[in-house]
Amino acid sequence: MIFELSQRFFFDAAHTLHREIEQEGSRRIHGHTYHAQVFVRGSPNPETGMIVDLGLLNQAIDRVRDQLDHHFLDDIPELGPATLESLCTFILRKVRSSFPEVTRVRVERTAGGDACDLYVQG
Repeated sequence: MIFELSQRFFFDAAHTLHREIEQEGSRRIHGHTYHAQVFVRGSPNPETGMIVDLGLLNQAIDRVRDQLDHHFLDDIPELGPATLESLCTFILRKVRSSFPEVTRVRVERTAGGDACDLYVQG
């Protein structure tokens, strides 16, 4: 049997964005509340009954949240442009370095209805 677990977290951050439409508002510093979710998939360890220890996963997520929450995303060199796609990639890289079981990351800006999912292939 294969199980999938997820852990959600939230962060508030500001950024600018250079784009073709809505240029004036996007280029000004503005912020969002982001909802992110990290998914792990696998078979439970027979001894622990868990795919991963969610307490340990939460510690890894907290380290990522600390790098994003109440920060100016443009100043995070490893992030690149502050897009939903870049945030998914950043979170995946940071958490997956400790948890190779991560198979998907989702980042949403629920106020605007925007969301992005990054799936790990293979």
